[in-house]
Amino acid sequence: MNKITLTLVLQRAKVWSALPSKQDIHQWIMSSLLEDADVTVRLIDEDEGRNLNNQFRSKDYATNVLTFPYPETSPLSGDIALCIPVIEREARAQNKTVRDHLAHLCIHATLHLQNFDHQNTADREVMENMEINTLQKIGISNPYEEKIS
Repeated sequence: MNKITLTLVLQRAKVWSALPSKQDIHQWIMSSLLEDADVTVRLIDEDEGRNLNNQFRSKDYATNVLTFPYPETSPLSGDIALCIPVIEREARAQNKTVRDHLAHLCIHATLHLQNFDHQNTADREVMENMEINTLQKIGISNPYEEKIS
């Protein structure tokens, strides 16, 4: 069995305190990667998030994560944009650590890069189960279970 390789570029729109390292992000992406890949992860602010979401999805708000796969590339290639202010707010609202929420979203985006989707119930169940199992393997609890504070 060949070992899967990941070439990761990490970009930051600005400096945020207490964010996971490039090694953490590499581990999270690798945990759900099924083939070799070249991935750029960009940590963005709300202005950039709103602009990207508006440009590519015609939605005028910043969302937590955007995935941009480059089809028919070898190795698999794509970009992931993680909007840190949105992720921080969601983590607080969901009683999760920012680190765990970021790990989940990295895995979620990596699955999107590999053509997994959640547009219908059957596909959503497959993708969520993959996320839950992958997170469990790296010691993070099910993100879909409601946590009570």
